[in-house]
Amino acid sequence: MKARIIITPKKAVVDPQGKTVRSALEHLGYSGIGAVHVGKYLEVELDSADPEAARRQLDEACHKFLSNPIIEDYRLEIE
Repeated sequence: MKARIIITPKKAVVDPQGKTVRSALEHLGYSGIGAVHVGKYLEVELDSADPEAARRQLDEACHKFLSNPIIEDYRLEIE
């Protein structure tokens, strides 16, 4: 089983990396870019046969360790 975790800054949080990337894209001639949000992408391989138990375990890990719930949101997908 594999899990994908996508962590992004919350919409209300200023994203300095995103602003830098947006500015660089504009300087390179890419126009029409309204906003850029820089986040993290993780793939986790799981030995568990129970998708719900794996989801609960990874949800806890995301909340406690992998993301900062004060300034970041995360999306967890298990396949």
